Amino acid sequence: MELSTSIAGLTLKNPVMPASGCFGFGKEYGQYYDLNQLGAIIIKAATKDARYGNQTPRVAETASGMLNAIGLQNPGVEAIVEQELPFLQSYETPIIANVAGSTVEEYVYVASRLAKTKAVQALELNISCPNVKEGGVQFGTDPVLASNVTESVKEVCGDVPLFVKLSPNVSDIAEIAKAVEAAGADGLSMINTLTGMTIHLPSKKPLLANKTGGLSGPAIKPIAVRMIYEVRQQVTIPIIGMGGITSAEDVLEFLLAGANAVAVGTANFLDPFVCPKIIEALPDVLHEFGFESVDQAIGKGHERGYEYISRT
Repeated sequence: MELSTSIAGLTLKNPVMPASGCFGFGKEYGQYYDLNQLGAIIIKAATKDARYGNQTPRVAETASGMLNAIGLQNPGVEAIVEQELPFLQSYETPIIANVAGSTVEEYVYVASRLAKTKAVQALELNISCPNVKEGGVQFGTDPVLASNVTESVKEVCGDVPLFVKLSPNVSDIAEIAKAVEAAGADGLSMINTLTGMTIHLPSKKPLLANKTGGLSGPAIKPIAVRMIYEVRQQVTIPIIGMGGITSAEDVLEFLLAGANAVAVGTANFLDPFVCPKIIEALPDVLHEFGFESVDQAIGKGHERGYEYISRT
């Protein structure tokens, strides 16, 4: 079974990677399994200066997912380059660095710094974080702002491909996708979390100190699949799909919708071995549904006349 795939010139041994914000910088998970098994690693968001994030409580479980309002906590781009990336460079696994900021200038600074390191093989422009007061989703919900920041960051990327992470908190995600593709994005990551809230009954107030948070996990998977399916019909650049993936069957569903690779997020908190388990199970699932490679499945759900392959 051929599991390798290519996204924006980046060759992956398989299509499975941990999503940004759900894997830190890999050190904790590296104690449990060989990170060389992963197709790639998307590291935690980097900002120009260190951020301590939002006040606690900032994580809450729901019936079918997780709410978080971490607020892009990270040690700052210089500390990431000097203290975190050297560890990851010991693995033969592509590193995709998530770039965050409050202004276009900050996005450009962080992207330029990361693109110049030999440790990073691609950038993921985070214009979709719902849990910060400045930057983040304000860029991701306006096609003009999304286009402007993409174009500015792309200018400093050099040969490093730029993926733009889209927000589902919009009425027409395809409009944003087309705008960033026209602005020079080499690929898309989608989707980020959906804004939600939970009420603490004893106090009768929002449980999260930030009041709202980003909902992730299985609850958002059908939304992610739908949005990827819609965007695939509007753009030609590769898509890293994410949103509630917990199994190899979920991976195939995202591939059929049009994703070229996938990222696993919340499931890592429930089972730290979920990524290698999915990678191990993926060949049998592909074979069961009639595919001999990952690439054969990509976008297959869009073909006219394509018939469902029965398990029997």
